[in-house]
Amino acid sequence: MGNGRTSRLSEVADGVIRPLNQTELKAAVALLKDLTKQEPALAEHLSTDGPLRSFVLSAFTLSPYLRDVANLKPSLLLEAIASPLEPQILDAIDEARHAWRPDVSGAVPAEAEVMARLRRAKRKVAFLTALADLARVFTARDTTAWLSAVADAAVAAAIDHLLLAGHDGGKLTLKDRDNPAEGSGLIVLGMGKHGARELNYSSDIDLVIFYDPEAGILKDPDDAMETYGRMIRRLVRILQERTADGYVFRTDLRLRPDPGSTPLAVPVEAALIYYEGRGQNWERAAFIKARPVAGDLKAGEGFLRELVPFVFRKYLDYAAIADIHSIKRQIHVHKGHGAIAVKGHNVKLGRGGIREIEFFAQTQQLIAGGRMPDLRCRPTEEALKALASARWIDEQTADELTDCYWFLRDVEHRIQMVHDEQTHVLPETEAELKRIAFMLGFIDTTAFSRALETALKTVEKRYARLFEKEEGLSSATGNLVFTGQKDDPDTLKTLKGLGFERPEDISRVIRTWHYGRYRATQSVEARERLTEMTPDLLKAFGESRRADEALLRFDNFLSGLPAGIQLFSLLGNNPALLDLMVNIMAAAPRLAEIIAARPHVFDGMLDPGLLVELPTRDYLGKRLKSFLSSARHYEEILDRLRIFAAEQRFLIGIRLLTGSIGGAQAGHAFTDLADLVIDEALKAVVAEMEAAHGKIPGGRVALAGMGKLGSYELTAGSDVDLILLYEHDDEAAESDGAKPLDPVRYFTRLTQRLIAALSAPTAEGVLYEVDMRLRPSGNKGPVATRLRSFARYQREEAWTWEHMALSRARMLSGDQRLIGEAETIIEEVLAAPSDQVKTVKDVLEMRALIEQEKPAKDIWDLKLIPGGLVDIEFIAQYLALVAPSKGHRVRTNELSTADALKALGDLIDPNDLDTCLTALKLYTDLSQVIRLCIDGPFDPSIVPAGLTDRVARAADSPDMKTAEAEIRRLSKAVRKVFSRVVAASA
Repeated sequence: MGNGRTSRLSEVADGVIRPLNQTELKAAVALLKDLTKQEPALAEHLSTDGPLRSFVLSAFTLSPYLRDVANLKPSLLLEAIASPLEPQILDAIDEARHAWRPDVSGAVPAEAEVMARLRRAKRKVAFLTALADLARVFTARDTTAWLSAVADAAVAAAIDHLLLAGHDGGKLTLKDRDNPAEGSGLIVLGMGKHGARELNYSSDIDLVIFYDPEAGILKDPDDAMETYGRMIRRLVRILQERTADGYVFRTDLRLRPDPGSTPLAVPVEAALIYYEGRGQNWERAAFIKARPVAGDLKAGEGFLRELVPFVFRKYLDYAAIADIHSIKRQIHVHKGHGAIAVKGHNVKLGRGGIREIEFFAQTQQLIAGGRMPDLRCRPTEEALKALASARWIDEQTADELTDCYWFLRDVEHRIQMVHDEQTHVLPETEAELKRIAFMLGFIDTTAFSRALETALKTVEKRYARLFEKEEGLSSATGNLVFTGQKDDPDTLKTLKGLGFERPEDISRVIRTWHYGRYRATQSVEARERLTEMTPDLLKAFGESRRADEALLRFDNFLSGLPAGIQLFSLLGNNPALLDLMVNIMAAAPRLAEIIAARPHVFDGMLDPGLLVELPTRDYLGKRLKSFLSSARHYEEILDRLRIFAAEQRFLIGIRLLTGSIGGAQAGHAFTDLADLVIDEALKAVVAEMEAAHGKIPGGRVALAGMGKLGSYELTAGSDVDLILLYEHDDEAAESDGAKPLDPVRYFTRLTQRLIAALSAPTAEGVLYEVDMRLRPSGNKGPVATRLRSFARYQREEAWTWEHMALSRARMLSGDQRLIGEAETIIEEVLAAPSDQVKTVKDVLEMRALIEQEKPAKDIWDLKLIPGGLVDIEFIAQYLALVAPSKGHRVRTNELSTADALKALGDLIDPNDLDTCLTALKLYTDLSQVIRLCIDGPFDPSIVPAGLTDRVARAADSPDMKTAEAEIRRLSKAVRKVFSRVVAASA
């Protein structure tokens, strides 16, 4: 504000505004002569023709208010044209802020004197900013900032005056008479445009006032309501009563909690209880812009911090949209809207107006601000920029709405500058509309109308895309009526036309919804939202294959929901989300069960970047860090990990289901997520153990991931294979805590705790099922393995299959030095030349044993079929073991199976390598999708039609028959490769 600039009205460009008409111009010339007689120095600046004189005369013809102020106080006009503007405005604001201060003798100014000082300061700021704005020396941004600053100063001065008066009157005991508000516990929040520093030229100011009875300034706390009530009534009088000097600001206190039944100042605790239990969505929207403007600013900031969970909820909240939109509709009803027009149009509340831009930003701030703190900003322009930066809206939308916002604010200011009236309605006569057009610098009303219509239509278009879909039960698709006991014949026809094979059954299901027989549809609001979205819902399901089946699955999902209003609001306002829901119901029963059990996983689907941003380790890590930031206790950390893991697994799955990532990317993402979550769980378990039992001298732990966890190939339903390694000082006898344990028991218990943390079922679900059978000696060995024992076992006792498993081992987390030591041991073991004949024999026996004991059920058992995933993994692991004997040392740890095969490429024929990689990609893409969508075996004859479509698409095949043929072709080819690479070496 100001930013060190010094602007002068003499900088005005020629013709920036033009006089209303010749009659008004003659009157303005006569007035200027009179003013020059009273302030002769005016002649020095305005006696000769030029841009400045022309501008002042034009301003007088266009704004009776400015003309009257100049006539009342000619010295103001002289100061405006003779001196830099910003220093004068700053002085006036400073005068307002100190209007309450006692004089040098210590005498406190009377209330009438405080009122006069505030009015003079406000008048000066308003006069100077109006002229600077009309002259285009100031922008609308400058004007709103200066007007907000003088409002802050006036309210703060009035509050300080009233607190001092209370102190001197014996009602209060201030902590610092020179700073009355400091530590007073009296909180004055500026709301709306005042809070956002966006006041318009003739704004009301919305204030909400709270007090803390525990602040200790009340002589008698029982008098709090009466004392503060009287004080706030005086505040309103000081600010808005009209005197010979005018008024400061009209003041509205109706945004306080339940204004019909609460006092003008509300106790802080009562306010917090109200917002927590009864606060409404429109109040959440109002508090986005709330800002402490007077009184105890520190207490005000603290109060707003406490309200953050109310305003910006942790989970994305689409139930707010319908509610806020209903407020907009009420404004339409009560304020009288019609089609976009110019004459008589309300530039604030009308279609395409300022309010729509504000709602556009605020609604999305409410939805996403809980998770994206950068969106919690007050000014509208800043909010639009933040939404664009967060990719919630595109840059073009933000730029268009910002330009329209400030253009409409310019129009609004000029409407109000005419008579200093709080109005937003354009004149209905051509003559008066011309006044506004000229004030804005347009040549005529036609040019102005064209520019205004363009802005209003741009805003309406952007706003309409977000909100304004008018649903009806008689839609373009035909009748959709589900009332009464009998089917509506036209509705059955419509359902048939939409793609449903059994329209009577579908009609009966939907009537069940509307009767409120499910918990999710018991409330009136939920049924209303469901009614609104039914046409879109049926159209979306009708377009899926086997539409009846998909809708019945949705019905099953709905029947188990504890509540429905959130879901219906969410789907009704997000067509893309509705399509995803249909996709899930048509193709992925497993995901459908997840959202039925944990509806909050939906929240992440609202992120516009979901299908664009890849779920990299960095992407997931940042979100996990943010999600855990406020967790303090062990169980809270674990619950947050469970919530985060469930949601992110679901979101990775959604990316896979929609095809925005492939099978290998999904495997890497599922694994990165597991790494991060397991790492945090281990840290929490170690901290908990140390708190209970202390530390073992020299004690260190590290986790090794085995199997698919080690090779970045987890699926949506994978277990995690882990080995916990530890080491400690040889002389360590026990831990040093209150409940000491010897090292073996200590690390055994730590491992058991980790297993429980990861796999114990809780209300928030299970993190991962844990398999530790790959540890030395398997289930017969201890759950925790000392590193030296691990090394000895791997070097002296391990079976070939255990070394095969070791070739996929990857150190995940724990003590970095121990990780390094373990990696060295693994590398040394795998680098040691092996008995190739024995290795071949063991690998072939192992494969034969698996085929005998776990034969493939059918061609879709991609893991176990001859030439399936096991064969490819065995090829890679066999080559890794025999490579050192053939003069190659290839480290396959931390590589996927595909990357391991490529790294071992020198040991396999290039054509065989291509065959294995092609088959592996197909198997991975298919198994990732299948494991995501269903539990148990995949049988194309009984799974949902949507899933067979998705599987065929994953196989890059036109249909399932072609996909199956490709699996048979590649599996035969892989089995031949296996025989050539392994069996031929025997």
